[in-house]
Amino acid sequence: MSGFEQAWRSWHAERERALAEPHGWLSITARHWLTPEPQRFDGIPGTWREDGDAAVVVVDPDEEFGVSGTTRFELVNSGPGEMVKAGDRVVEVARRSGYLLRLRDLAAPVRAAFRGVPAYEPDPAWVLPGRFEPYDEPRPVTVGAVVEGLSHVYFSPGVLRFAYRGEEFALTAFNGKGGAAFSVLFTDATSGVTTYAANRSLAVAGPDADGRVELDFNRAVNLPCAFIDLATCPLPPPENRLPFPVEAGEQIPWERR
Repeated sequence: MSGFEQAWRSWHAERERALAEPHGWLSITARHWLTPEPQRFDGIPGTWREDGDAAVVVVDPDEEFGVSGTTRFELVNSGPGEMVKAGDRVVEVARRSGYLLRLRDLAAPVRAAFRGVPAYEPDPAWVLPGRFEPYDEPRPVTVGAVVEGLSHVYFSPGVLRFAYRGEEFALTAFNGKGGAAFSVLFTDATSGVTTYAANRSLAVAGPDADGRVELDFNRAVNLPCAFIDLATCPLPPPENRLPFPVEAGEQIPWERR
């Protein structure tokens, strides 16, 4: 086994381990949208409502929850949610245009049935050189979502240019997560055939002093919506819909086939 293949298999194993974490994405069993009217939800402590730019919960003294009394959650739209313990479950508070709650249960059926993520065999030919071209200042980009009528707004620091079979392409990059400088949402000619139809995501490390980057499509991953029906994943911007097949990275999950 080559060093390249060994590194990919280690990365893929860690990716599958992270997906199967007790309160990870595969553990979500319910999603509830908040309204200005106070509501209670099955399995979730407290009475909840949306109040302007905040989600508000009032927790009774006898309820087991990670917050007490009246608590306001003021979150960034399309940003990370806040996790609150509720016994052996977790309630995620998130803002996706409006506020929503997601219940995470380690006994979730999707998590229990998880058997890994199918993927193309790693191929060094899908590690493509590119160049980062920054904007003068980050630009807000509005994209659609897998939930009808919902949109996300992300900031783009610039574009990633690369060539494939003699043709140049430019991908709009968003700010990265988990140590990556950039995150790229994209589809390609395999989408809906061998890979998930709505989107895949690629993490890209920061550029060198000359602006050069490396796009390793072997590490293209599915977003949560590929695994569960309760996610609100963003769709790629139009310019990130590649016209050729990217036969690398994660494929349609077993459970979706």
